[in-house]
Amino acid sequence: MSTLLIIAICAAGLIALVLALSIRVVKQYEKGVLLRLGRVHAVREPGLTFIIPVVDVLRRISLRTVTMPIQSQGIITKDNVSIDVAGVAYFHVVDAVKSVVVIENVASAVNQIAQTTLRNVVGQHTLDQALSETDAINRSIREILDRTTTEWGVLVTLVELKDIQLPESMKRAMARQAEAEREKRAKIIAAEGESAAAAALGEASDTMMRHPLALQLRNLQSLVEIGVDKNTTVVFPAPLMSTIADLGAFLRREGQAATPVDQAVARPEPETFDWPEGRRVRSGLSPLS
Repeated sequence: MSTLLIIAICAAGLIALVLALSIRVVKQYEKGVLLRLGRVHAVREPGLTFIIPVVDVLRRISLRTVTMPIQSQGIITKDNVSIDVAGVAYFHVVDAVKSVVVIENVASAVNQIAQTTLRNVVGQHTLDQALSETDAINRSIREILDRTTTEWGVLVTLVELKDIQLPESMKRAMARQAEAEREKRAKIIAAEGESAAAAALGEASDTMMRHPLALQLRNLQSLVEIGVDKNTTVVFPAPLMSTIADLGAFLRREGQAATPVDQAVARPEPETFDWPEGRRVRSGLSPLS
């Protein structure tokens, strides 16, 4: 009786051990690749599954999106500027069988190819393009990674340049360039303002020439504005243009009122010369006897 009990206990223990080695659980975000005697036998969906101990090997592959940082890379741009660029890539497995059979380590492989692609793509652009056209660079890197990782059963969904470090000398040069650009814009705006002000002043002067009282009213307004400060002495210039116009009108009136002065035509004194006899006579007269 005791021998049968021992055998039963041993059998129960063996069965429990076999079940423990046979039972596998595939999580919801995973897929199981079942290898039987080294060959791909099946793909197990999430849930409880059984394998044959020693004969089967179940590789569970996560299908979740992986956030992989791309470490900073020293890159020389197309215009020979040394910069350090770091990025981040997002990928996930779409074919569990390929990710097991084709590639040994998916994360390491994607990381290495992402670093190489980042250096190659950014190196084909100038510094200004790397700073301003990051979206186009991100798309180029992702497309190249997709063409490479599709054979591995991996899909790269997004690549972003995270940080671009510039040399200090280049930062100072860019700061000077930005200052010069802003000064240029400020001068252009000031010149446009001067042009608009000159045009407005020209229209105002034309209006004042058509309406002389407008200039006098403007002078009175200026006096009122000056008087706000309670100044004891006010030096106010006379309207120069009206003074010049009045002076010109006065000179014209004086010129018209003046009587013309008769100017006698001065006859030239007739030339005199000596005759052979030595007597001086007027020109055109015969010598006197």
